[in-house]
Amino acid sequence: MFVPVEKADNKEDNYRLLLEYLPYYINRTDPWYTTLANAAAVLRYFIDEVNWIGFYIRQDQMLYLGPFQGLAACTQIQIGHGVCGQAAQQKSTLRVDDVHAFDGHITCDAASESEIVLPIMKDETLFGVLDIDAPVKNRFEAVDQVFLEKVVALLVDFL
Repeated sequence: MFVPVEKADNKEDNYRLLLEYLPYYINRTDPWYTTLANAAAVLRYFIDEVNWIGFYIRQDQMLYLGPFQGLAACTQIQIGHGVCGQAAQQKSTLRVDDVHAFDGHITCDAASESEIVLPIMKDETLFGVLDIDAPVKNRFEAVDQVFLEKVVALLVDFL
């Protein structure tokens, strides 16, 4: 059971709390989808001003919708397409300040204005991506990327 802690007054401290508490809600013996389902819920609790948090899992040249928090979403994205597909193809984090200005953006939630996508690499192989959308432009900064990359590194150890 998730026992909410009082959130901090600033973004960095909330990320520190997230990294501290996330390991209590994931287990090495659970299947990957259980790990990512709880991770999505914990991320959603600690990260403010977002409207969608979830995972897309790679299978061949496609990313398929995995555990998430938010409105129903696109169920498959071809690698190389959209923000998620490009982050997967490049195997690097993409921060998009304005999704409407991103050539080839795939709209799942019309309320989304900005996005960050982080590749999940397991043993040098792309497992999938962590996708986070926000209903405001310019939501994601370098500090978000630094801490979210730490979250992904933590999760990889549990997959």
